[in-house]
Amino acid sequence: MRLDTRYCIPSRRGLSRACALLFALALLCAAAVPAPARETHPARATLLKNREYGEALLHGIRTARSTILVSCYLFKITRFPGNLPRRIAEELIEARRRGVAVTVIFEQSRETDDSLNRENRSTATLLSRNGVTVRFDSLTTTTHAKAVIIDGRYVFLGSHNLTHSALTRNNELSVLLDSPEAAREAANYFGEI
Repeated sequence: MRLDTRYCIPSRRGLSRACALLFALALLCAAAVPAPARETHPARATLLKNREYGEALLHGIRTARSTILVSCYLFKITRFPGNLPRRIAEELIEARRRGVAVTVIFEQSRETDDSLNRENRSTATLLSRNGVTVRFDSLTTTTHAKAVIIDGRYVFLGSHNLTHSALTRNNELSVLLDSPEAAREAANYFGEI
């Protein structure tokens, strides 16, 4: 007489072995399937020469939806009419009022009477009084980077300080990158400062 094994119930020992075998097989199959690749976004670069930078930056700040991170060596605002850095500061404040998380990282010099400190502290005071998060770098390092990261996607990077002369008169060259990958790397870099 033959036993029809289709209906046999395995012993506990047999069941444990079968489960272990199935688990090992599942692990092997999972290892054979590659992990999904991180979504990439083809980077686009736009050169911003001289005065193009200020208007592009203002547009970026006005259209920001979630985050703005600014790192600047010098952010000098004045009360003179048409002062572009003041307009940028006002747009950063307005972005904060819209609910955008705005952070500005300033350079500070060891020399207490350095005009760089005076100008950056003046701008920092205006921004912080209006809800913008302000940080200063360490006194032991010089942060000469000039960058703005908007919404984890757009990166303004280049030679422009946030001064009226840099934004309206000097020969300056910066680039606007549309690249979430570059924005992520830059934000990580500035997070360590």
